[in-house]
Amino acid sequence: MNLDEFTSACDAGAAAGGWPCAWPPLLLSLALVRAGDWDAAHSIVQDDSTAQGSAVHAYLHRKEGDRGNAEYWYRRARRVPFEGSLELEWRALAQELLG
Repeated sequence: MNLDEFTSACDAGAAAGGWPCAWPPLLLSLALVRAGDWDAAHSIVQDDSTAQGSAVHAYLHRKEGDRGNAEYWYRRARRVPFEGSLELEWRALAQELLG
């Protein structure tokens, strides 16, 4: 699946009320936050201590408006804080996770 297909599937799944259960947790987290369910997206990343999990965690706190917490998670991910728009960061994370 490429980025455009994933984005379309996220948007279609949000409208239909669900996504494929076979999606990896971090992609599901991105789908959930795109649909406006920050809490569910956050509950997924809280259980992921990988660098990619920390990067998604940082994005979620940035989206929430908690810059200090986001910066903590960027450090955990060993990344500089993203300076572009939230949409650009979401797309960059999705692209990375899709490989």
